[in-house]
Amino acid sequence: MTNETKIAQDGATKLVVTRSFNAVKEKVWRAWTESTLLDQWWAPKPWKAETKEMDFTEGGHWLYAMVGPEGEKHWCRADYKTIDTQNSFSAKDAFCDEEGTPNTDFPSMSWFNTFTDAGNSTDVKIEITFDSEESLNQIVEMGFKEGFSMGLSNLDELLETL
Repeated sequence: MTNETKIAQDGATKLVVTRSFNAVKEKVWRAWTESTLLDQWWAPKPWKAETKEMDFTEGGHWLYAMVGPEGEKHWCRADYKTIDTQNSFSAKDAFCDEEGTPNTDFPSMSWFNTFTDAGNSTDVKIEITFDSEESLNQIVEMGFKEGFSMGLSNLDELLETL
């Protein structure tokens, strides 16, 4: 069974992503919160994610690179704000350099992810809020919807093996 990623705009500054995964909540949660698993699905193929540092705690962060097929790297950092284990977490996400210093040429975004048990599957809802409509549009124009949908399809494949 293939699950569809739904991405809708909610007002001028928010995207809402919903998707159901054919796995129990504990497995889906682990795939979102453990760097060894994130590295296996986060980037759209042929890109891959490589974690440099991860501390999944409130006040911690995930510093990673999206690595392209030619070895090019685009760095990102997620700073974790709140964590309700296996239910939700929030983070501020931004493009950065290899040391985690934000790149202000690109907008940052606030993520709020919720995980809901749906029997043998798990529903994930991601609310991504931007500082402005222009920031949201910039990320969408960079291919966010297509790339993130591809990454979530990679997660489907990973969950089948866990």
